[in-house]
Amino acid sequence: MMMKFSDDRSDFVDLSEVIADLITDIRYYSDYNFVGTRIDGYEQPVALLTRKAAEALKQAADEAREKGYRFKIYDTYRPQMAVDHFVRWAEDLEDTKMKGYFYPEVNKEELFDRSYIAAHSGHSRGSSVDLTLVDIKDGRDLDVGGPFDYFGELSHPSYRGVSDIQHENRMFLRDLMARHGFTPIEEEWWHFNFKDEPYPDTYFTFPVRKG
Repeated sequence: MMMKFSDDRSDFVDLSEVIADLITDIRYYSDYNFVGTRIDGYEQPVALLTRKAAEALKQAADEAREKGYRFKIYDTYRPQMAVDHFVRWAEDLEDTKMKGYFYPEVNKEELFDRSYIAAHSGHSRGSSVDLTLVDIKDGRDLDVGGPFDYFGELSHPSYRGVSDIQHENRMFLRDLMARHGFTPIEEEWWHFNFKDEPYPDTYFTFPVRKG
């Protein structure tokens, strides 16, 4: 399948307009991420998805709400320029200022070989989402025993070094998303790909902003 690039945002929607009670914590718009600065292409802290993926995520959010939770979004659509920023950062082995927070167990020179950093990301196809659940009653994140974007085995959904409750919470999130057409990956408890993604070979390039 030939890879294509596009700046056409016409089939993308702002998730906050689809899911009314959505919480957003767009880490790549902030400097609290593994690079330590705002990432190229994140011009506003908004969450964008293809319309089809957004409609499926709304169904998942509706079920989550019935069970007492809201979604918190860390990242959705990620422009190719942001992925390029990650690659440049990973090649600069001297820049390790966020190592203690996000990759204390991994040497930076191993990030490519261990697939933590790659030249292209499914996020750039517009149907992947990084998220967690927040308890509606107390406003606390679901306790899954590990933070978003931590590079290491702790982030693997199946990792059994967490407590039984934390593992059950990971499986609760995974099963909820699976019921609505999203598939997990082995390395990150927070990451889900929309199985029926509408643009499986297209990587989008427009920046993250409203409109």
